[in-house]
Amino acid sequence: MSSAKQTVKEILAELPTLLAVAVVETETGMALAAHSNIADFDIDTAAAYNTEVVKQKLKAISALKLNQTIQDILLTLTDQLHVIKLSTKGDKFIYLAVNARDTNLAVARQILKAHTAVLN
Repeated sequence: MSSAKQTVKEILAELPTLLAVAVVETETGMALAAHSNIADFDIDTAAAYNTEVVKQKLKAISALKLNQTIQDILLTLTDQLHVIKLSTKGDKFIYLAVNARDTNLAVARQILKAHTAVLN
């Protein structure tokens, strides 16, 4: 099991060029730990809004009776990739923003998968 702060630290070590990363509590939208490499990137606001994305997708899955769980959510922006990876229990998620040019998406997803598996 890994703490939120340790998780952020380890992801930063593995993806030092990331734009921002946060471990977020799904229910409240509160960032339990976060780091941004961009001064004007408001990670707390990003955490709160991405919580709404997660909650709405969970509602849609339920309304459609899909009997599925969210593995991750990918948002592709002009030059950034934003990935949301839920923990096994779904009570937390890791939010990651990276530069699309500098980051291999498959590698980033594997790193998030490994870290959400041990997140407590």
